[in-house]
Amino acid sequence: MNRHDMLLSPAGVDALRTALTLARFTANGIADRLGPRATGGVARNDHRAALRATEDRDRLATLIRVFICDQIEPEAAVAAALAPLTVDEALAGGIVERHGDGLRAGVDLEPYGDDWWVLADVPASARPGRPLHAEHVLGIGGATQTLISAAVRPTVDTALDLGTGSGVQALHLGTHARRVTATDVSERALRFAATTAALNGQDWELLRGDMVAPVAGRRFDLVVSNPPFVVGPGTTTHVYRDSGRVGDAIGAELAAAAPDLLTEGGTMQYLANWVHVTGEDWAERVTGWFAGTGLDAWVIQREVADPMAYVNLWLTDVGESADPQRMASWLDWFDAHKVEAIGFGIVSLRRSGHEQPIVRVEDLRQRVEPPLGDRIGEWFTRQDWLRARDTEGLLAARYRAADGLQLRQEATMGDDGWAVDRQVLAMPRGLRWSEEIDPLVLALVGGADGRLPLRDQLALLAAAHDVTPDELAEAAGPIVAHLVERGIVEPVTD
Repeated sequence: MNRHDMLLSPAGVDALRTALTLARFTANGIADRLGPRATGGVARNDHRAALRATEDRDRLATLIRVFICDQIEPEAAVAAALAPLTVDEALAGGIVERHGDGLRAGVDLEPYGDDWWVLADVPASARPGRPLHAEHVLGIGGATQTLISAAVRPTVDTALDLGTGSGVQALHLGTHARRVTATDVSERALRFAATTAALNGQDWELLRGDMVAPVAGRRFDLVVSNPPFVVGPGTTTHVYRDSGRVGDAIGAELAAAAPDLLTEGGTMQYLANWVHVTGEDWAERVTGWFAGTGLDAWVIQREVADPMAYVNLWLTDVGESADPQRMASWLDWFDAHKVEAIGFGIVSLRRSGHEQPIVRVEDLRQRVEPPLGDRIGEWFTRQDWLRARDTEGLLAARYRAADGLQLRQEATMGDDGWAVDRQVLAMPRGLRWSEEIDPLVLALVGGADGRLPLRDQLALLAAAHDVTPDELAEAAGPIVAHLVERGIVEPVTD
């Protein structure tokens, strides 16, 4: 994908960047111009205060009205705001379009971060009744932001964005990867991505093809993907949403491809949906994706939807919510395959080189301390620490409880006073896990102050509970490993 494969010529991209910079059309510049109240209204799609604040129609005001508030503005005002990019160039590139007596946004030109811009198609919600292009290019939506937050951010030589769309993930990869490759099945999406890259001064290798096909035989240090993960009968109407695979096969396909994509020590992360089938354990189903890959895997389920809510969500997303036949056929497919729910989450894979890979598939629906990517990186680091130690190594180490760890108790009043029914350790930071524990584990965690090796700590507990130290050590090994994996206790390494 060369520079001429963009919405604008290279000179046009430079002119657009100049116009946006001169106007200070950035997230901070817009917030400063509008003020907190109007900025908050825009976030809720309430543009009244923003329109009042931009009535003077200077450069920044006009750009806000066109690209943020989706207004039709006089051509003269738009021409002044976009200069040195000419209106003819902007029209030819689809940046603006004629409507009635003026011009309006032809693309979603979104200020992003401190000084980035992302180009995508105008969302369905902004133009009700206008059908989306089959190769509609998404902007920065909820799934996009989920993957941005969940991605680990090591400095790497090579990074790959599978299914790049408008290029948002690649934009982030460009900050910590020396070389960025991005693929997409849609030529139209690659034109948007190429424009996003050039507008922000980045240079990516852009390849057309279905998922991993364009990079067959190549390996990367880091791979991310927000693929067309929507679950259904395999019908393809919009390429950003529909993979053409039946059910949740795209998630399994990416897992199978991962070993040949990753360098030693490399990481792959992608968003996925999976079905919850009546009578089956969804976690076992997803665990099966990684059999034989040799990769460490951590899959966290963040949301679960029932079929009706799921179909409504995705039909509304493309403006098809008024099509009862489409809805009925999709729901019939779910019924025929005994799908009672659909899960959404994040798959994180790592080529660790160990003979016995670690695979965890679990619910993590609580609010976590952002960014989630840091928490995922810490989880893999803890796995490395645990894998390097046998039981004797665990017993020889010293531990301390996580900062701010809380104990929550439920008790019932009886004839002899309060009787504790349930005790829960809760982490107020990080992944914010909660664990129900028994008195022995409570004593173990309570004594984890970093001073004594675990073996010595267990000797004291054994004497207090009238058991032998060896018996307690045998039981405590897996418990401590689990507490370390969760981050509830931390090894002391000094």
